[in-house]
Amino acid sequence: MNSPADALAQVAADLRDLLSGDTLARLSDASRAEALAGLGEISRLADAGIVETAATADTEFGHRFGCRGMNEMLRRAALVDASTAARIMRAADAVQRETNLVSGEWMPARWPAMREALLDGAVGVDGLLAAVAPLERARDRITVEQRMWADANLAAFARGDELPGADDADRGKAPRASAEDLKQFAAALAIALDPDGAEPSDHRAQARRSFTVGRLRDGLHPVRGHLTPELAAQWKLIDDAYNNPKVGGAPDTGVRFALDDDPCSDDEFNSDPRKVIDPRTPAQKRHDALAAALGIAARHSEMPSLGGAAPTLVVHVDAADFAAGTGWATLPGSDAAVPLHVATHTACTGAVQRVLFDEGRIVGITTTDRVFTVFQRRAIVARDKECLIPGCHVSATWCEIHHVTEHARGGPTHTDNGVPLCWWHHRSLGQSGWEIRMDGGLPQIRGPAWWDAEQKWRTPRLSTLDTRRWRRQTQRNVVMQE
Repeated sequence: MNSPADALAQVAADLRDLLSGDTLARLSDASRAEALAGLGEISRLADAGIVETAATADTEFGHRFGCRGMNEMLRRAALVDASTAARIMRAADAVQRETNLVSGEWMPARWPAMREALLDGAVGVDGLLAAVAPLERARDRITVEQRMWADANLAAFARGDELPGADDADRGKAPRASAEDLKQFAAALAIALDPDGAEPSDHRAQARRSFTVGRLRDGLHPVRGHLTPELAAQWKLIDDAYNNPKVGGAPDTGVRFALDDDPCSDDEFNSDPRKVIDPRTPAQKRHDALAAALGIAARHSEMPSLGGAAPTLVVHVDAADFAAGTGWATLPGSDAAVPLHVATHTACTGAVQRVLFDEGRIVGITTTDRVFTVFQRRAIVARDKECLIPGCHVSATWCEIHHVTEHARGGPTHTDNGVPLCWWHHRSLGQSGWEIRMDGGLPQIRGPAWWDAEQKWRTPRLSTLDTRRWRRQTQRNVVMQE
């Protein structure tokens, strides 16, 4: 029987033969797509081999080969940089198995189902870390049973298998999930399992918020700090508006500065020597000043528009959660979920737009206009979040709104007939093999054969319906455990 080293050497030799000459350069389009899929699987299996080898080594392994530790050993043996070695070690921690001190047998890994998905090539290091990271951040607030439930669902999602508790309409084999898909699905599971987790995270974040402008250096002031999720999301919206290629850039604001007497110079509440009136640090005050400035700038008449309107921050929150005072709020363009008080604050300082959903369908807005209104766009963005084509993660804010049934054929300009598509997928929809339809107000897609051999109509996995379904499934799961 060949040793592992001999088997790996044979695989490497076969790959060298494949890469020699112009074999890959002369492939047809169909063969090139198949080659990419096959090489991707080999890459994931190679990831799994490196991670498993590192995870099963003892703590002195690197020392015995003259290295300071496993990180340096990986850099020298696998010829990777320090950051890649660190990512491999994080993946190894997630799938590492301890040995039973009595019997010497291997104990289950912390994420056993994801470990199996890694070892059979369904997921690589990127996908594994994307899947477990959101739930690891909540590890102190979720039970072992909940983690095992999430582990099983993540592994099934990664493979494209039927998810535990799935509805009849979602049964059957689906295409494998990308690392980005896993990241978003894991975040949805984390929110479902840890509905109150935003509050302690927010308390720590508030204490660290800061914004500092450094001293002038070579004609420039360095800026550093930490922004809260809602402030960063607001900045991204403004940045998108200014950098939109359809806009000629920022206008000349014509701002002028003039000296004036300080009306608060004699105000004892602003000159208290004890500095107890306002407990904020100077860095926190600068952060909050930037937050106010961005809010004013976003509503200013001279601010470039984004999607036909001012770059307005929209905080998404479920009405039931808002009434109960528990759960999370989400922000467009941000991976972070925020506590409900952020939604309350945003509603207080801006406008409230209520979008009524019924099992994922928008039922609270009606229109007959040819062009989707600002409010319709925002509702569709809230529902679909990104370009509808799977694997395309262009934010819905940047997308064009596509009439599923063309307007010329009687299709209404209504949220039940509009979906976001990025410029390229909108333009190439007729030739790409992707099909879109609406089913009871919910968008569905059917992909080409290379993506889905079953050619089945599928509801996008990350729709509002899916998130609520998994939250309900989580609640049922918890009740059953109790």
